[in-house]
Amino acid sequence: MYDPVQLRTFLTVAQTLSFTQAAGRLGVRQSTVSQHVRRLEEATGRPLFLRDTHSVELTEAGEALLGFARTILEAHERAAAYFTGTRLRGRLRFGASEDFVLTRLPEILEGFRHEHPEVDLELSVELSGTLHERLDAGRLDLVLAKRRGPGDERGRLVWRDRMVWIGADGLRVDPDRPVPLIVFPPPGITRARALEVLERDGRGWRIACTSGSLSGLVAAARAGLGVMAHTRGLIPPGLVRVAGLPDLGSVEFALLRGGRSSPEAEALASAILSGADRLTRPA
Repeated sequence: MYDPVQLRTFLTVAQTLSFTQAAGRLGVRQSTVSQHVRRLEEATGRPLFLRDTHSVELTEAGEALLGFARTILEAHERAAAYFTGTRLRGRLRFGASEDFVLTRLPEILEGFRHEHPEVDLELSVELSGTLHERLDAGRLDLVLAKRRGPGDERGRLVWRDRMVWIGADGLRVDPDRPVPLIVFPPPGITRARALEVLERDGRGWRIACTSGSLSGLVAAARAGLGVMAHTRGLIPPGLVRVAGLPDLGSVEFALLRGGRSSPEAEALASAILSGADRLTRPA
């Protein structure tokens, strides 16, 4: 009833919220993406996306299909690996952005370890800017991190979202005083974006807290020390959006491979792309 190829297309559109970006990631035409989604909608008897010329959003039926699609694809991939007798071995150095510390990325990595027990997986959790530097220096094989900004098209797009200002419930930012910021240290990409938009808007700012740990930033924000720029789909519990500050724009997370391509890196990349919707869900 549900074609795995069509399900993979559906997941990719759900992750990128763009038929154009999904087509680019899958290496097919946009018309093919639309056709796959249309056939799935015919099979389910429900609309899966609300879309117009400006945006794409999942419907309630689309949200329900996410989990089923992922389960079907994971079973399909396990069966394919079993009957082809694929056994991956070797060392894989993987870097993940701090943004995913509180998500279900560990579940994806656990599944990968279960499927490929002979791969020595080394995980590094760092700021996106640091991960880019380590990848360029040849010290990582695969990285899941924010793209550096507009015009950066390196890697395979995993997920796109808006960035928003967040803080403790009830926090109000006085328009006549410098904005108290809770930020990662340099070379944090989110930090650079926050400072850039405030300066472009002519707003004064001051650093209220700096931490290289997302947990540290969240603790400071929950204590009401200030506001932090954060991905809309990853807002930690206990924090809410804060109004009255300039728009932060969008953010893209991508998978980037180093100079040394390997079957191990490709297998982990496929696992992350297949389960990317779990990256927006708290652990």
